[in-house]
Amino acid sequence: MARASSTAGMYNRAVVIDKRFRERVLNRDFPVCAKKLTPVSAGLASHEIADLFESQLISRHLDLISRKLSARRESYYTIGSAGHEGNAVLGKVFRVSDMAFLHYRSGAFLVQRSKQRPGETPIYDLLLSFVASSDDPLSGGRHKVLGSKTLMLPPQTSTIASHLPKAVGVAHSIGLARRLGIPDCVLPHDAVIVCSFGDASVNHSTAQGAINAAVWAAAQNSLMPIVFVCEDNGIGISVKTPRNWIEACYRNRYGLEYFYCDGTDLLDTQRTAVLAVRYARRYRKPVFLHMRVVRLMGHAGSDAEWSYRSLAEIEANEAQDPLLHSARILVENGIATPEEVADMYTRIADRIARVAEVVIQRPKLRLAAEIIAPIVPKASSTSIPVVEAPRRAELFAEDKRLLETAQPMARLINLALADIMLQYANTVIFGEDVARKGGVYSVTTGLYEKFGAGRVVDTLLDEQTILGLAIGLAHNGFLPIPEIQFLAYLHNAEDQLRGEAATLSFFSNGQFNNPMVVRIASLAYQKGFGGHFHNDNSFAVLRDIPGLVIACPSNGREAVQMLRTCVAAAHERKRVIIFLEPIALYMTRDLYKQGDDQWASIYEPPGEGTPIEMGEFGVYGDGKDLCIISYANGYFLSRQAARILEEKHRIRSTVIDLRWIAPLAEDRLLGVIRRHKNVLIVDECRRTGSLSEALVTLVTERLERPTIARLTAEDSFIPLAVAANLVLPSVEGIVACALKLLQGHLATTHPFSGAL
Repeated sequence: MARASSTAGMYNRAVVIDKRFRERVLNRDFPVCAKKLTPVSAGLASHEIADLFESQLISRHLDLISRKLSARRESYYTIGSAGHEGNAVLGKVFRVSDMAFLHYRSGAFLVQRSKQRPGETPIYDLLLSFVASSDDPLSGGRHKVLGSKTLMLPPQTSTIASHLPKAVGVAHSIGLARRLGIPDCVLPHDAVIVCSFGDASVNHSTAQGAINAAVWAAAQNSLMPIVFVCEDNGIGISVKTPRNWIEACYRNRYGLEYFYCDGTDLLDTQRTAVLAVRYARRYRKPVFLHMRVVRLMGHAGSDAEWSYRSLAEIEANEAQDPLLHSARILVENGIATPEEVADMYTRIADRIARVAEVVIQRPKLRLAAEIIAPIVPKASSTSIPVVEAPRRAELFAEDKRLLETAQPMARLINLALADIMLQYANTVIFGEDVARKGGVYSVTTGLYEKFGAGRVVDTLLDEQTILGLAIGLAHNGFLPIPEIQFLAYLHNAEDQLRGEAATLSFFSNGQFNNPMVVRIASLAYQKGFGGHFHNDNSFAVLRDIPGLVIACPSNGREAVQMLRTCVAAAHERKRVIIFLEPIALYMTRDLYKQGDDQWASIYEPPGEGTPIEMGEFGVYGDGKDLCIISYANGYFLSRQAARILEEKHRIRSTVIDLRWIAPLAEDRLLGVIRRHKNVLIVDECRRTGSLSEALVTLVTERLERPTIARLTAEDSFIPLAVAANLVLPSVEGIVACALKLLQGHLATTHPFSGAL
């Protein structure tokens, strides 16, 4: 029996820890602390220590009840905070107005911070999250997340450092808002950002990039009031962190003020955290707070910790339980007796158990429509700013020639950006080489001179930082317009869109948002460029991100109107938007022959021209023989092919420019397509994973017996020079495909003619 009991204890350390806490406290069997600190030396009164201990106990019992409910299949996520409860101190020393991006083991932080706002109910709220109730005040039952709108805690899920770039972005926004005099900021000018994570997460490239960006910005004399908190428990799931690894990497890091504390000891943590926060708040520079903690009860409830840790190692960690250290402080300083500590432990356990039985009865999400509702944020009542005519005339005083003559897309976008920045005082353009150089393709030329260094910013060469900066700026009331220099550069940072920007409204039930318009120089057909890193024709990674808007103009006049629609949607409806700009068409002026100037346009100032609403596609021609559907470069080529088909083969076409990759106005699109028996989709992206697949599916599912073909790029990376033409659609290829499609229609009535 003894052996069976020992084996059971090996596998269920939560039960062992729970039982032994009472026993050790009542027997005064406390762990020894190397630092002999007193409450006075730590700056804590007796009641404050008791208050912090209560938050630690609440966090611990929430972890324990989560595992019990999970065993009953009434709780669904058991990564807890056990061993990290010292972060309750951080919930005290940071102000509630200091926005916090939290490690998933920060339960005690949230509980303690909630005490700064009377009326908060963290036990009830967190338990609602555990059981995925639709009453959960943060996510509405969509995930167990630590967060709160009233406590300035944007939700984080199982973050592996992906939250660090946006924390850096928010920190940067604080000084920028003061410098620019932005009136509608969320955070006060003296706020400090706190961002916590584990020791294993530090090794992720995202963390390395974010910390580097913070130090880099500070070295450029940019204000960077952020405290990075590394809660170092010495292990990442099952892989040990090398001894002294964090200290060796960060104690002497240039530009980063390093503080160390024993996170199991409330007094040491309090004393050190106060110094760290004071430094960041006073000097507005980045701080690295290294907290040594322990991890108890494994990585999560399902983690078989005994498979990679010996019993001796497990018990050694349990002997350093921060709750035992806190109990020691209470007893040694006469704040509470062992019996009072044990009684407090039991009373909180009973209280949480009672609340849990109530919470499991609360409603759950029942309909798909309920679940997806917050993916698209609700429109706000924010009005679109109006610019006074004299101000605008002054801004464009040196652009008279550009305004009076037809211009290609790049210059028209440049003029539109100038108008947008004048109209929206909270817009900031940033990216690689966008300021003095004006961007690789000169799209932002002159904006730095017009609006200054605060609003047109050269970033370091790191796309994760660029997108994280955008998310962070948006958190503080800015409307960011970041630029990604090439579409392929997005791929090493795409999780900032997928896992952070696009999920924020969903996981906060619409309470938090981060609107932005991300401009990306995109797509193929560039002369002189090759390879996957510049001449990239695939945006498949963007199309399956829920709620993401993807705009893709084919010409300058429409690019201007679409860009204004995008900015307005970000401003009023808080949307996250991707604006794909086809590089090959940036400077294109002619459509059919040299000098015809049919692809250039006179710039239309705000209020002029025909607005293009989100999802609104363009239609050229009214031919009934063939419907060609395309976008960007493909539309440009299709217009040329349509002319050849009509002049040489008497085939009259209707050519559709989708303009918006997402959302697709499916019903309206089908309304045009159904008037044609023959449909050709021209897609410059690769055959596999391209938009054409979705379009073929849409047409075949919704329309009766269409004859349809698609012409796509090959499933290939794009080579250098003229060889690129061999793997991309061409005018000749479109004409040949159209003729084959129509000939097939005359000979057969198959509903699908296959991919060509």
